[in-house]
Amino acid sequence: MRVAAIYDIHGNLHALEAVLEDIRHASVDRMVVGGDIVPGPMPCETLDRLSDLDIPVQFIQGNGEVAVLEQIAGKESASVPQQFREVVRWTAQQLRPQHERLLASWPKTLRFEIPGFGDVLFCHATPRNENEVFTRRTPEDRLLTIFEGVNASLVVCGHTHMQFDRIVGKIRVVNAGSVGMPFGKPGGYWLLLGPDVQLRHTPYDLDKAADCIRATSYPDAQNFAARNVLQPPSEKEMLEVFAKAKLK
Repeated sequence: MRVAAIYDIHGNLHALEAVLEDIRHASVDRMVVGGDIVPGPMPCETLDRLSDLDIPVQFIQGNGEVAVLEQIAGKESASVPQQFREVVRWTAQQLRPQHERLLASWPKTLRFEIPGFGDVLFCHATPRNENEVFTRRTPEDRLLTIFEGVNASLVVCGHTHMQFDRIVGKIRVVNAGSVGMPFGKPGGYWLLLGPDVQLRHTPYDLDKAADCIRATSYPDAQNFAARNVLQPPSEKEMLEVFAKAKLK
């Protein structure tokens, strides 16, 4: 069995289309979408595209879906930093009732067995929380309590938009990276499981994507095109930012 895992699309439809084309060529049997499809500049189009796939696919919620659903319900999530609240409000206004029902139906974690790996757990950030931050540099002793009791041989996550493959205790933990909003080299990042872990990178037409994003009414369209598509922050820069995040 070959399983593709895609995370953190953030409404970047052009990046998604390129990654899906690579996934088709990889002949996968199943796909997991690991959260944070939204918010982003093309939320409805991205959700509709994922709903129309011709391969088996399962979804989990990320912190983005949780925040947007809270906004639709009339609550502003305290976990959303002030600078991102406008884009969450905008995204909530774009979604149609069927999109809301779809997002609300997804679990926060997903688990199934993959031959060659055993029991695999998919989560957005950590097995216990969709907002926690850790990276390849986070000391293992800070992570042991988070992964303690996780009865899986492999955990797949996202959230920090940077790929890694590391061991926490006895558990292999891999980050699929971000399809639509990466940190580091531009392009779409994703994960292929089978026969081993393959951290994948897909180039796409960045200029075309940036032009289409700028043409939307997304409140942060200009900055998203410039800083999340054409010239993302470096991995070094973001590792330093995330090093300040605290784990309970």
